[in-house]
Amino acid sequence: MHFKNPEILYFLFLLVIPIVIHLFQLRKFKTEFFTNVRFLKELSMQIRKSSKLKKYLLLATRLLLFTFLIFSFAQPFFKPTESKNKYNELYIVLDNSFSMQAKGQNGELLKRAVEDLLEKTPENQKFSLITCSDSYWNTNIKLIQKELQNLKYSSNEFKIDEIVNKIKAHKSAFNKDIIIITDAIGLKSSQIQKIKTDENLSFVIPKAEKKDNISIDSVFIKQSLANFYEISVQLSAFGEDFKNIPLALYNKNKLIAKTILNFESKTKIVNFTIPKADFLGYVTLSDSSLEYDNSYYFGISKPTKCDVMSIGNAAKSNFLSRIYLSDEFNYTNYSLQTLDYNLLEKQDAIILNELEDVPIALQTTLKSYFQNGGNIILIPNAENKPENLNLFLSNFGDFKVNSKIASEKLITKINFDHPLFKNVFEKRITNFQFPKVKTYFDTDNSAPQILSFSDQTAFLSATQSSLSTVYVFAAALNKTNSNFQNSPLVVPVFYNMTQNDTETGVSAIKIGASDPILIETILEKDAILKIKNSTESFIPLQQISSKKVKLTCDNNPVNAGNFEVINGATAVSNLSFNYNRTESDLKNNGASLANFDEASDIALVFDKLQSNRAENEIWKWFAFIALLFLVLEIFIQKNVK
Repeated sequence: MHFKNPEILYFLFLLVIPIVIHLFQLRKFKTEFFTNVRFLKELSMQIRKSSKLKKYLLLATRLLLFTFLIFSFAQPFFKPTESKNKYNELYIVLDNSFSMQAKGQNGELLKRAVEDLLEKTPENQKFSLITCSDSYWNTNIKLIQKELQNLKYSSNEFKIDEIVNKIKAHKSAFNKDIIIITDAIGLKSSQIQKIKTDENLSFVIPKAEKKDNISIDSVFIKQSLANFYEISVQLSAFGEDFKNIPLALYNKNKLIAKTILNFESKTKIVNFTIPKADFLGYVTLSDSSLEYDNSYYFGISKPTKCDVMSIGNAAKSNFLSRIYLSDEFNYTNYSLQTLDYNLLEKQDAIILNELEDVPIALQTTLKSYFQNGGNIILIPNAENKPENLNLFLSNFGDFKVNSKIASEKLITKINFDHPLFKNVFEKRITNFQFPKVKTYFDTDNSAPQILSFSDQTAFLSATQSSLSTVYVFAAALNKTNSNFQNSPLVVPVFYNMTQNDTETGVSAIKIGASDPILIETILEKDAILKIKNSTESFIPLQQISSKKVKLTCDNNPVNAGNFEVINGATAVSNLSFNYNRTESDLKNNGASLANFDEASDIALVFDKLQSNRAENEIWKWFAFIALLFLVLEIFIQKNVK
């Protein structure tokens, strides 16, 4: 117990006064004589005893009266259980990701959470509000009322560890209380592990009543016919008993196909046939759960031929002509003697196939070509000197060739995660016929390995700039030195090394993805590209080369849809953006929050914070008890003889 006015306790010395009054001012009895006192003796003894009892009762009540009265003026109190956190700053984290569209007992989870904040947050409470998309620092519920009422769902994934780190980075002289309102859908254990349990975190977990949901995951070309595309729509069902679900296909807002779905399993693929022409539209369904994953926007453009040039011996380049066929590629082969340097900048990819030496003039041209967005593929000659290769490769990255080794070695490892093998393999294979080389160059570089030898050294590696890629083989690929030309890997490797930057098949971009977007257009001086549709417009980050512009959209656009890329007043390309489907499964309750405080209502969190940090003042109880002793003294005075 503590006192706000401890100096008042010195008045306890005044308790001596009633003791003095009662013990030292004693009444003196006067002797009276009666004719016969034999009958009065017993009565006299009783009166003396009751008078003495009354005197001690009055002494006790007066002592206690003054004691409790003095204590009440000293204002005693008990310290709060969390006194050191009394002046903590309050931060409220509100999850406005798409999973909060789910419906609870009182409607959509996000809307209900906003209503609770508006109704139950004390008006004088200072706090900061952080959502998946916005931050409002040092505000109160009145100032932020309009923003909360207009809060929209965000395509940004709810990453609790990043938000907590953002709050901790906000400089303050005080500790922090953090209230997190989230449905915990998709919450990962790795995120929770990054949060210290000694943080003052409280979770409010709203629950969805209905967790059944259907999402459209992707659209792809199943097969390309003479005059038609057969496209496939892949869907996922989370829950049970999905029947008579309408699915519609639109091209530029015009309905071109419709069907009714019944789900017999968790996944389903629906096929449509469309004319083989430019397509910019979307596929959509209707269900009673989440809305954000009910539409998928995509575009299909007529493939353009890719310009590929190989420089080297024609006989050694025959295998390339069988890969780069005329219906998809403009493929040409030149020797060093017949090479027209003016053609280099027009190529999408240049293959240096076993050149005995790379002239300085060609090195300079290729360096400029690389900086302007061109891709280079180097196949070394078995007779190349390591120092000459290093001189050439120094123009493009941290490649280093150590020595030439004449020893047979198998190519045994495929980097399935590399973009070069995207959509190539249905599953990760381990038991294929390994190609081999007889002579190779030992390399030492930090570039990602695409194909590796059995000892984990690189056979094919790549380095990227913002616009271009350089691919480097560690061995010559002629049939005398290697059987790689006969391997099943040769076609997807060389095909994708020239195709990975071109727009083929279905175009659909995930909002927030870091993959760059290459647009083939020529910008005038000081001109920029703009991305827009009827409701939204933004300017992405862009890097310019001679005939391409690399776009980085970060978290733009805000809303999914089909967009045009505008150069000046002309539309030069179309782009389709979709939300990430990471929160479609409402049964994915995420990681355990057992180590943190949980509540079903934010009002309970506010009450707990206030009760644990408020001083428990008990002076009123002391004053009340003092009053009781005053009443007791009056009672003794009147009723005790």
